[in-house]
Amino acid sequence: MGSDPDNSGALCGLGREVDLSGVAAVGLSPEPPPADYRAAMAVADAEAKARLGGFMLLSWYDRDRDFESPQGASECHADSAVPGYVDYGLNHGATLLVDVEAGRFVFFYLSLDL
Repeated sequence: MGSDPDNSGALCGLGREVDLSGVAAVGLSPEPPPADYRAAMAVADAEAKARLGGFMLLSWYDRDRDFESPQGASECHADSAVPGYVDYGLNHGATLLVDVEAGRFVFFYLSLDL
């Protein structure tokens, strides 16, 4: 995706044009793999709680169902290398990105602890 055709500098398939400065990025590959979005969210939420304490889930992507939240966030990003759920999370203060199974499920969190 974007200007990084082999994704050598990417996390979960995002090109280098995504500025993740200020965001801790964590990749998880739980065993057994999560059965669905809810199971992946439980794993990601546990990671967010361990790293952030109080947290709020800002945006997410479920590749299995090709579904994102906020719903329709990518519609205005049709010609962009940055998916809408990523842009939303980053522009709403995300401090943690949890990538479960190399982009299968991606979650952006905001820390509520100051």
